[in-house]
Amino acid sequence: MTDREIIQGLIDHDERMTDDFFFQKCRPLFTTIIQYVFDYEVEYDEFVNELYLYLMDNDAQKLRSFGFRSSVFQWLKTTAIRFFIKKRNRMIEDSSHETPYMDRPADGGTGRDAQDDLERLFSLMPNKRYVMVIRRLILDDMKPELLAKEMGINTANLYNIRRRAIAQLSRVCLMDIHYYGK
Repeated sequence: MTDREIIQGLIDHDERMTDDFFFQKCRPLFTTIIQYVFDYEVEYDEFVNELYLYLMDNDAQKLRSFGFRSSVFQWLKTTAIRFFIKKRNRMIEDSSHETPYMDRPADGGTGRDAQDDLERLFSLMPNKRYVMVIRRLILDDMKPELLAKEMGINTANLYNIRRRAIAQLSRVCLMDIHYYGK
């Protein structure tokens, strides 16, 4: 497949070609970029989703600007690194050390056990960005539109991140079930 065919397939939203390109052919390149740019864990699917949205923005303006003076892989490498270096400071890690607010249990206790359990589970999650999204959207009840704007992403992407965050928290909980006994 030529570079022109790849670019045109992406512009035309060719699902098979797009999937093969981003998830097969570019995987080694993108994995290296993730390790180079980020000092925290970023999921491959999230990386591709962010890059794809960037490339397809404004009727695929970025893809249409490709001048074929280099290979599509070299151009994509440069484009992705520049994009994510600018964005990495807006791909928010949870820098606050605040403990989420918890209502007091009905029995009049302090809620400290539940709070401690939640913090322990959060500490077991490998993606701290997911922890931040759960804190802000669910515990702080922040409006998705505001958080998406703060993170520099669109709301649809935030919903995808939230879904993956809850899935990761669920996996951590299931792996940690031994802590609670049967």
